[in-house]
Amino acid sequence: MQSTVSGKYYEELEPGMVFRHAITRTVTETDNLLFSALTYNSQPLHLDDEFCKNTIYGRRLVNSIFTLGLVVGVGVGDLTLGTTLGNLGFDEITFPKPVFIGDTLRAETEITDRRESKKNPDRGIVHFETRGFNQRDEMVVKVHRVGLMMKRPAQT
Repeated sequence: MQSTVSGKYYEELEPGMVFRHAITRTVTETDNLLFSALTYNSQPLHLDDEFCKNTIYGRRLVNSIFTLGLVVGVGVGDLTLGTTLGNLGFDEITFPKPVFIGDTLRAETEITDRRESKKNPDRGIVHFETRGFNQRDEMVVKVHRVGLMMKRPAQT
């Protein structure tokens, strides 16, 4: 059985390229509740309507790690499905605006840098900046991450 590769190889990821991911997602109460429960995050900002009435937002916030995972995840099919060897790190994660239940999110990823591996000629290191936006086009998350990407296999 042959695996499906829809991701991009190292050679196809040029700095300056921007990929606008087609998948959009409306965040539901179930998403927020299950993600918070599965990760043992008992923060009342995500779970308790009465508590949240007295906060600066006046309502529950969606778990920010769910937001981060969603915007990175929707880009997998476009960028890394079958072509990545793994994430090397996430940094500079910011959440400029909150996400609320019922918000619809979209994402885009820019290739900001790349270099060939010094140890392994069959792979390279790519820097991605992924940005997530809500239905009002407000940026709700921005993350820089680094991936170890396969080079295109030699033709036999």
